[in-house]
Amino acid sequence: NGKEAGHHDGGYSTWRVNVTDFLADENEIVVAVDNAPNDHVYPQMADFTFYGGLYRDVNVISVPETHFDLDYYGTHGIAVTPIVEGANASVEVEVFVTDATEEDTLEYVIKNGDEVIATKSVSANETKVTFEIENVHLWNGRKDPHLYTAEVTLKRNDTVLDERTRFGCRTFVIDPEKGFILNGERYPLHGVSRHQDRPHIGNALTHKEHKEDIELILEMGANTIRLAHYQHNQYFYDLCDEAGLVIWAEIPYISKHLPNGRENTVSQMKELITQNYNHPCIVVWGLSNEITMGGAEDKDLIENHNILNDLCHQMDPTRLTTMAVVSMCSIDAKYVQIPDVISYNHYYGWYGGTTDMNGEFFDDFHKKYPNIPIGLSEYGCEALNWHTSNPVQGDYTEEYQAYYHEELIKQLFTRDYIWATHVWNMYDFAADARAEGGENGMNHKGLVTFDRKYKKDAFYAYKAWLSDDPFVHICGKRYVDRVEDTTKVTVYSNQPEVELFVNGESLGKQTSDVHFFYFDVPNAGESTLVAKAGDCSDESKIRKVDTFNEEYRLKEEGEVLNWFDIDMPEGYFNINDQIGDIMKTIKGKMFIGELMLKIMKDADGGAAGAAAGVDREGMMKMLGGFSVKRMLNLMGTAGGGKQFTKEELLELNRKLNKIKRKDK
Repeated sequence: NGKEAGHHDGGYSTWRVNVTDFLADENEIVVAVDNAPNDHVYPQMADFTFYGGLYRDVNVISVPETHFDLDYYGTHGIAVTPIVEGANASVEVEVFVTDATEEDTLEYVIKNGDEVIATKSVSANETKVTFEIENVHLWNGRKDPHLYTAEVTLKRNDTVLDERTRFGCRTFVIDPEKGFILNGERYPLHGVSRHQDRPHIGNALTHKEHKEDIELILEMGANTIRLAHYQHNQYFYDLCDEAGLVIWAEIPYISKHLPNGRENTVSQMKELITQNYNHPCIVVWGLSNEITMGGAEDKDLIENHNILNDLCHQMDPTRLTTMAVVSMCSIDAKYVQIPDVISYNHYYGWYGGTTDMNGEFFDDFHKKYPNIPIGLSEYGCEALNWHTSNPVQGDYTEEYQAYYHEELIKQLFTRDYIWATHVWNMYDFAADARAEGGENGMNHKGLVTFDRKYKKDAFYAYKAWLSDDPFVHICGKRYVDRVEDTTKVTVYSNQPEVELFVNGESLGKQTSDVHFFYFDVPNAGESTLVAKAGDCSDESKIRKVDTFNEEYRLKEEGEVLNWFDIDMPEGYFNINDQIGDIMKTIKGKMFIGELMLKIMKDADGGAAGAAAGVDREGMMKMLGGFSVKRMLNLMGTAGGGKQFTKEELLELNRKLNKIKRKDK
């Protein structure tokens, strides 16, 4: 009715405001949202689109004067804490009630399905009771995600209010040597990260879309999700409880530390924990993501993390804390030591470096800090509908993405001490600052397309390792036209043996202990390929062509410099060469040094500060895998840095054209 009833900072959590004192006989209620930049509400800078508007439910709730506390951080007013002790579980149920009197009573009921297994009826002043569940049925991940129900009834004469919540009983340990342990048994966590948005509807998902997301993740065989980079819909956490998926939940404290944002990180963390406390799927609270992009030695940043870490332990002693650390952050940085467990975001093999640097990093970290559980919170590379028989880093082909994930799977899944791995990302998602891969405004690292209609080949690489449902998959179905006389065809399966047929003729059987099978296939005319593994089969087609099909080749929109504009004299460097190769020569090292100084000089003053707490050796290894052109393009688009002009790039190329590949 024209008067402000309340205000809330944060676009992802449930929030309520009591409007009782503002009501008249007829009322106009306005919910006004503001997505404008500011200096105190997270997120303000991140690699995903910040949609505006109302995109989750808005409800008007009417209750009697005595009721379950609706103002308790947007929860139902029930907190359940199960502690497993041997074969039994001690279950504490706490409720939060507004304006209760001595006449009011609370009736507590614990149910196993429809079976009532315990009840207590007490005064409404007794808001905390404990039950004993004998021979407790454990919530055991995807194997057996068993759930109990706690119901509480608030009674005053003839007025009855009911609230209920589901909960699960389980134990877990994150061991620095053995990884994740669920209910006393090793339970290796391998899964994905998830962004919630969809084409045309942004974040405004219905239950149908949430359920579809879960079903695809389950089909792949994943047993964990990192719900990045914000609080997700309550319905999605419910689905994770039911499916037995182990969850990392976090707040959007991301990319850029805001000196005025401490209060907001605290309030968002309080809401995340209280609103999701009863979900057995959640095992860790995420403090932040890549927050040290501006440097890891900021005292306010470190203090903020200590405050959040202590807050999580105070509010929820049953779970652990973690955070996702940006790749270039030194493993010796003080801030890395703050949470209970740690994970890094690494893109070796995509943003520079080589794929084998991933395993090397974890071995080095584990050797130096054997008592800190270490995981991989982000890794991945982009793929669109581009194709090649000779995939290379940065080509955005489905074939390179498949190769990248094959290599990462073999490294990560065989190191028992890694507590969790989360692919970035399960689905392509909108990232309005990006301009790469041939489709602007998108991040294409998903294993499944933005519309959820196409599973990229890499999806099946994970299914081969993680799923028990028998299947076989021929890669490269969108790569039909091929120029070579003999072409490589990759097959994924979770069966021990695969046989490939070309036009009905067998190319033989193969076995593989890594679930990846590689066949050299004669390519003449049109061929039908059929892969068989046990009772499973899959079919694909290839066609021999004389010239490469340009529909398969990436064409960057707005590319400032095309490949045919670049002079590439034999025996000399050019901007398509990798930085690591250029730096093997004295003159090349001088060239790269001068270029990096220019980049730092052109930066907005953050380069010097960002140098603190950076793993310099790791940074140079990573940079070594970039071509000069790709590094500069990424810094100017996704990186938000200086955009080099065509003339500037050609001038750099001319300088490189004077440097011989080998010093005399």
